[in-house]
Amino acid sequence: MLNRNASSLKSYFLFSLVVLATLYSCENKSSQKLVSKSKPNVIIVITDDQGYGDLGHTGNPIIQTPAIDKFSTESVNLTNYHVGTTCAPTRAGLLTGRNCNRNGVWHTIMGASMLNGEEVTLADVFNKNGYETGMFGKWHLGDNHPFLPHDRGFDEAFYHGGGGIGQTPDYWNNDYFDDTYFRNGIPEKKTGYCTDVWFDEAIKFIENKKDDPFLCYLSLNAPHGPLNVPEDYYNRYKSEEINDKQKRFYGMITNIDDNFSKLIQKLDVLGISDNTMVIFTTDNGTAGGGYNAGMRGRKGSEYDGGHRVPFIIKWPEGGLVGGKKLSALTAHVDILPTITKLTGQEFTATKTMDGADISSYLLGKSGAPERFLVTDTQRVPWPIKGKNSCVMQGDWRLVKGNELYNISQDPGQKTNIADQNPEKVEEMNAFYERWWEDVIKETKFSVIELGRDAVDVITCHDARTAGAYPAWNQQQIRKGNPMKLGKFSVDFVKEGKYKFSLRRWPVESGLALGSEILDEIPATLTKNGRINGKAMAFKKAYLKIGEQEYSVPVNNRDQAAIIEVDVKKGETELSAYFDMDDGEQTNAFYVYVEGVK
Repeated sequence: MLNRNASSLKSYFLFSLVVLATLYSCENKSSQKLVSKSKPNVIIVITDDQGYGDLGHTGNPIIQTPAIDKFSTESVNLTNYHVGTTCAPTRAGLLTGRNCNRNGVWHTIMGASMLNGEEVTLADVFNKNGYETGMFGKWHLGDNHPFLPHDRGFDEAFYHGGGGIGQTPDYWNNDYFDDTYFRNGIPEKKTGYCTDVWFDEAIKFIENKKDDPFLCYLSLNAPHGPLNVPEDYYNRYKSEEINDKQKRFYGMITNIDDNFSKLIQKLDVLGISDNTMVIFTTDNGTAGGGYNAGMRGRKGSEYDGGHRVPFIIKWPEGGLVGGKKLSALTAHVDILPTITKLTGQEFTATKTMDGADISSYLLGKSGAPERFLVTDTQRVPWPIKGKNSCVMQGDWRLVKGNELYNISQDPGQKTNIADQNPEKVEEMNAFYERWWEDVIKETKFSVIELGRDAVDVITCHDARTAGAYPAWNQQQIRKGNPMKLGKFSVDFVKEGKYKFSLRRWPVESGLALGSEILDEIPATLTKNGRINGKAMAFKKAYLKIGEQEYSVPVNNRDQAAIIEVDVKKGETELSAYFDMDDGEQTNAFYVYVEGVK
């Protein structure tokens, strides 16, 4: 009897635990569901150098993009959506809601592709509001503190260096296949094609965070050059009557499309499709496509072909579905205010915003805001008023201050109608004048922080040179041409003794200053080649911090010329360069900075 009662009590206790666990589980799931509904997941996929016409559903008769085309029919499409005309300026505007000339990113190199340290990013806002945040792929907003993605609101970041794989800040000899990338700043070797790797990493992040609201920023380097593509994707266009460059370019885009399909399917498998907002867009006009949807201009152009790109957004629970096409003027700077509003987050701008909240327009509750917008192409050491500018209002385009077009009547921007519409020209120029006066007050160089890590690496990619571009990619590093001297704006975060290692080659190469490299790889139909590395002979190394200059003789058998100096805390300018044996001077290609204890 006693045993029976004990057994009964044990059974009752176990039953009670099961009931309580079930109730708790239901309550917990309900709680998660409510949190999920109030905070939808957000995935932003942005490609590099893919234009409006580089998709099947926008009229391209050759390209194969079935997954994105299908996604378009299920989503809301902005058909008059505009960005910067090159990579980094668009990304800076999308993440901050502010024009690139305001936030330090008016170029892709020369110290003007680093997002000013005090800017608030989309990831900052999401992170503050309880989201898990991750970015994967191309960052291109600075390779030093405080500009790195894990400095700017992203909990997890997996990315390549510089503005493209194979650029100077990237890991040495990366070429899109089996490369070494950076996970929150730490090098990590991966197997596979770069686009596949970015999607795989993003999907892994989504799987791990599926029970929490997350922001996934999947920023691709493809189809940016060099146009290296898996052979299978090249072969899909092998018989098309287009040039080899376009075959590679289209193959890279089809690879993106296959990966995008995999991503969408994963959301279905995880059961989170309905309350996940998915955005597909690109960063500028086409760089390699042959079809441009009838527009004038390509990447870098102030005409619509340089900055009008696709923007597709789907969020079933939020009502953003149905294949709708919205033709009012919108832009990348609208994304931060719009997405924060759609996801119910708190965000109050502390600086002038160029973007507007267009959530009501997307949801069909109101029209788009009536306003002017500006995009331009600077790509100079310091922004120049009026340079390659385009002022937009609805369907009106004022290009370079004296060319007027109405794209509803003239989508190819063939006929300048400025003389027939002097009032409109005057009105749009007046806006630009007010806008520029406001913008240029905020324009400033970004400042690299030194002393935060055990070793900081500055590369000539970011040197502010005058009159000539720095050596911004590894092929140029290999050529060994002397580079014009440039400066860096830096901030030593603590006072002390620092060791500066001035290098010809990056540390992971293991090469001496005077070494040549005999590792040439011939080009193939699907992949660019690699040239040998030319030897350079150095005589003396210089370091200049503020007005103080230091120098040491160079032994070309050493891997670096090393200068140790005591440095005061605070902001200053830094230069690092060599005298060569032939009498020329050249900027140091790599500078490693470490504190000496």
